[in-house]
Amino acid sequence: MMKKKIAIAVAGLLILGTLGGFLLKGKAPEKEVGTQTATAAVERGDIRQAVASTGRVVSNLDVEIKCKASGQIAKLPFDVSDTVKTGDLLAELDPNDMLRVLRQAGVKVTASQARLDSAKQNLEIAKQNLATSEQRVKAAYESAQARAKDARARSERMKQLLEKKLTSQEEYDTTATSAIEAEVNMRNAAVAIEELKAQEAALEVKRQDVKLAETQVESDKIDQSIAQDRLNDTKVVSPMDGVVSSRPVQIGQIISSGTSTVGGGTTILTISDLSRVFVVASVDESEIGKVKEGQEAVITADAFPGKAFSGKVVQIAVKGVSASNVVTFEVKIEVTGQQKAMLKPEMTANVEIVAAQREGVLTVPVDAVTRKGHKFIAMLAKGEASEERAVELGINDGLKTEVVSGLAEGDTVTFRKSDANSKWSGGGQRVMIGGPGAPGGGRRH
Repeated sequence: MMKKKIAIAVAGLLILGTLGGFLLKGKAPEKEVGTQTATAAVERGDIRQAVASTGRVVSNLDVEIKCKASGQIAKLPFDVSDTVKTGDLLAELDPNDMLRVLRQAGVKVTASQARLDSAKQNLEIAKQNLATSEQRVKAAYESAQARAKDARARSERMKQLLEKKLTSQEEYDTTATSAIEAEVNMRNAAVAIEELKAQEAALEVKRQDVKLAETQVESDKIDQSIAQDRLNDTKVVSPMDGVVSSRPVQIGQIISSGTSTVGGGTTILTISDLSRVFVVASVDESEIGKVKEGQEAVITADAFPGKAFSGKVVQIAVKGVSASNVVTFEVKIEVTGQQKAMLKPEMTANVEIVAAQREGVLTVPVDAVTRKGHKFIAMLAKGEASEERAVELGINDGLKTEVVSGLAEGDTVTFRKSDANSKWSGGGQRVMIGGPGAPGGGRRH
């Protein structure tokens, strides 16, 4: 019985010892992993703050060449990568249909011109006939008027003689009849004068016929001019100097007009103006504030490893583009180097825009500066100890930061360098890239 009690007591002690060991192990202090104290000297050097982005190479201008006429392509003198000059023949369509239309228009012009000439001749004849008729009718009226007057006078004298019984009734009747006939002739002459007005109206109709014929000639000449233009439209010439960047058609292919079809017509060629080459890059909204027109840029492309091209910012979009809740702004950079022709449109390019650059300034590692409240603090080494020193910062490149004031060349600063690259160090906030201050960088409050 006594042995059982001793065995139970021993087992209980072993269990308590094991639990105590686990508890003691759980309370052991943790070691700080990946953190070490480092020192750095305040040095003079160059520092550059850059905004990195990617973009695509574009030409100065791309023009799609289309034909105003429709038809079958007969000539295509240029191919992709060929250089063209203003006025060079780029394409020609089969002109036979347009030639027939032009000849038909020419025949219409000839016919309408002949009708115009005939109308003019008829008008001249009518004018001459009217003038002759006017002279003849006026002369006949004057003559009839004179005879009527003479006949009336003779009739009056015979009447007086008859009253005095100095003539016979027969002679009086004869003179009276002659007077009446003379009056009738005079009235007929007057009617002939009135009939001249009808000839004048007919003459006006002939004048209108001439105008109509002239209008028809003008209309037919316009149709002829249109037909000539359509014939000319079968030839397409270059509107600019450039390089053929695409040619989606072939000789013998039938194309549609670029002006008379709903779809906009067939593109024959695309000409690119490569006198100026640009890179269109998308810059994140958090970086766009650092980018200004006129800033220098360094451009690289995967097609030319180790090759750098110089550039300059020439345009910044005023409106951003939102995609997947990310807002970017389009920045246009002109390639200014001598070898810019090496970059081809639609190539992918990497761009570093130099937002700010300093030469011969004091620099320290960015890890050496922390922020406490509204101040930036560096730990200045003083022998075995160190003291806090308020500093004013300029720009930084992510590795080094410019010290405007607070430290001198040759000073040594100490800092805690974390392998985990923590944003927090020594109770203060680590300095981040960018921020206000000097152009393109400085403090972030």
